Amino acid sequence: MKFYLSSYKFGNEIEKLKQMLLAGSKIGHINNSRDFTWADPEIRENYQKEEIATLNNLGFLAVPLDLKMYFGKKDLLNAKLNELDGLWVSGGNTFVLRQAMKLSGFDSVFGELRTRKDFLFAGYSAGICILCDSLKYIQNVDDPDDFPYPENKETIWDGLGVFNYGLLPHYDSDHFESEAMGKEVQTCIDNKWLFKALRDGDVIIIDEEA
Repeated sequence: MKFYLSSYKFGNEIEKLKQMLLAGSKIGHINNSRDFTWADPEIRENYQKEEIATLNNLGFLAVPLDLKMYFGKKDLLNAKLNELDGLWVSGGNTFVLRQAMKLSGFDSVFGELRTRKDFLFAGYSAGICILCDSLKYIQNVDDPDDFPYPENKETIWDGLGVFNYGLLPHYDSDHFESEAMGKEVQTCIDNKWLFKALRDGDVIIIDEEA
């Protein structure tokens, strides 16, 4: 699997993103981190339209991938993912995104998906925090107790486990969560938790097959 992990939106390495997949590659846009209970549906939709337009302008073929459509339908989700060449996972509430991934079975098919050497996992903010071993690193930035889906009323603390440390976006940046993220950085230091802080614009690029 290849990873393009941005602190905010598309970051400062967008030209490298263009080179990570062939032109015309199909990308599923996951926007479920914005399903938090107080979200404005119009704003949520506008974010998705804007990001899909950017991906398409880069030469990809991006389509919405709403995990809610696959709750309790893991096999259908797996079949859909097999039709895609990559994912773009948006920012929002990481805990809400984690719930959607559990209810759809995304977390259980992720291991197999990760073995696809040419598959791209890209995103920002919540979309990269979800890859950590735990969501404890951002519990004071994202609300762990927001339960927008009737099927789940329990906080899920484990992430997808790609990294055994925290990714902390928006650090020391012109972002409304920057101050709170600075406190999370200090919490990690105090507890001797491993972490990597990213300023907005920063991007981590990983090719596990390289």
